[in-house]
Amino acid sequence: MDVHRARFFGRCEHKTGMAPFDRLVDQVMTQPPYNQARRVFWIVDNGSSHRGPTSVLRLQKKYSNLILVHGPVHASWLNQIEIYFSILERKALTPNDFPSLEALKERIVSFQQHYESIATPFEWRFTKRDLHELLAKTQAQGDYAKRVAA
Repeated sequence: MDVHRARFFGRCEHKTGMAPFDRLVDQVMTQPPYNQARRVFWIVDNGSSHRGPTSVLRLQKKYSNLILVHGPVHASWLNQIEIYFSILERKALTPNDFPSLEALKERIVSFQQHYESIATPFEWRFTKRDLHELLAKTQAQGDYAKRVAA
């Protein structure tokens, strides 16, 4: 999922693992603008296909501009793609009574195309200055609450 462009890269594979994950990475990293970008951040969970320093080395050996970022363990809700998976499950895969794997794949791909057509890019606008101002405001409110309570 490219949050800056509201673009999704979907693959339906028969199994999970390093090889399917590497195919997804190849699918993305071999096309513009990712193949020419200075840095491409991949936010991933700690699944076995991309866990630990070994996966970082494996992927950076192939794509020097790829930066693998592992989210905290047990915090998949922080990962934007997990939110998309939740929406996909609720909106397109429930109930899960598909007559075949091909029908399931068709539903997933169709939903991805639909979702991509209505999605909008995410633009982070919260700066360090915003953070410092918020922290100062919070500190001031805390100081005020202590004075009133005293």
